[in-house]
Amino acid sequence: MSKKTRHEEHEEHADESWLLPYSDLMTLLVALFLVLYAMSATDAKKFEEMAQAFNSALNGGTGVLDHSSMAPTNSDLDQGKSTKLNTIAEKNSTEADLDKLRKKEQEELEKLKKQFDQYIKNNGLTDLLSTKLNQSQLLITISDNALFASGQANVKPESRQLARSISQMLQQFPDYEVVVQGYTDNIPISNSEYSSNWDLSANRALQFMKILLVNPYLKPEKFSVIGYGEYHPIADNSTATGRAKNRRVEVSILRKYQENKSTALSAK
Repeated sequence: MSKKTRHEEHEEHADESWLLPYSDLMTLLVALFLVLYAMSATDAKKFEEMAQAFNSALNGGTGVLDHSSMAPTNSDLDQGKSTKLNTIAEKNSTEADLDKLRKKEQEELEKLKKQFDQYIKNNGLTDLLSTKLNQSQLLITISDNALFASGQANVKPESRQLARSISQMLQQFPDYEVVVQGYTDNIPISNSEYSSNWDLSANRALQFMKILLVNPYLKPEKFSVIGYGEYHPIADNSTATGRAKNRRVEVSILRKYQENKSTALSAK
């Protein structure tokens, strides 16, 4: 019998066609990471050199590496620094201007307080009037005995000169906001004219303000009145002395510029 020729099976070669796109993909990934790294740097010249080198390596193709404008240039960096410096300069300038205005305002209010204090001393009114300068206002406190009869809101004829003197001192600085505030003690009032302490305190403030505004050099739009009734006491209402302190009119000359904490003055 003839021997059958045994043909050995040929080994099949593995398909390696996938290596080409794989190598291209890896090359592109490396290029991408290098681009991202270059974009994070601030040296525009090095970025451009790297872009040219990779474009040459990738057969001169065009792509994201050709767009060198994506990297920050020296001009962009200079412009950013300039903008930041301008912003800081403007802020410093504004603060400096405000400091000057605060200083001027402080000088004006201190001058006004000295004039009020001198008037109080010269006229023997230390028991009836007082002044206080703090971070928000110059406050003039007037006892109701200096202005009104008990339970009444009309300013006594002999007290009208006090209101006129205050208005003359206020006219030196007519641009300040002025608030006239009325207060009472906690003893209920109920007569033919006033049904509550609210009414009495508000009308007392109003009547006093009207005398101030007889002065034509004051601006009515800068003035306002508030009646607090019995609800903002400064002393104990359980004693006659405390109730007398609570019955008052206050004239507040308000600051226009809030002081810095470092320069704020304590109440005088």
